[in-house]
Amino acid sequence: SPTVTSNMQTFLILSALVAVTMAGGCGPLQRLKVKNQWAKAYGVGNARIDFGTAVWKAFFALEDGSKKLFTRVSPDNIYSDEFRGHIVRVLGGLDMCISLLDEPATLDAQLAHLNGQHKERGIPANYFDSFGKAILEVVPAALGRCFDRPAWSACYAVIADGIKKII
Repeated sequence: SPTVTSNMQTFLILSALVAVTMAGGCGPLQRLKVKNQWAKAYGVGNARIDFGTAVWKAFFALEDGSKKLFTRVSPDNIYSDEFRGHIVRVLGGLDMCISLLDEPATLDAQLAHLNGQHKERGIPANYFDSFGKAILEVVPAALGRCFDRPAWSACYAVIADGIKKII
């Protein structure tokens, strides 16, 4: 009947739109998921130091030569107060960026600020990719099966690409 055919066409169109909305990229749903998963993985208080220590261990395993850029914060002892302060600052910046994923204009301003800081310190652009790999290694360890790798990859890329725009 024509009514059934029309309803089926409407259903198929709506299903296709939902699939496109949910597919890949760092869209609104992915941004909310990443924010929620980050809050669970990053935790609170001293758990943040432990999480950050794991991230930096993973990063240094990928980029051992990078330690020369961090000499003022004692990278050879990631348990030192200087390096723990560095962990808090870096992950605090990432926390802010993740929190701003659904506020593009404010996120862009924050990324421009971080770009300037990292450019000033001579941090190579490829280190942001390695840091992303470290994050994508540590976050799923904290979350278990709930981790959404495609959403994280896409949304971390938004942050990293914004920071390394002109580096």
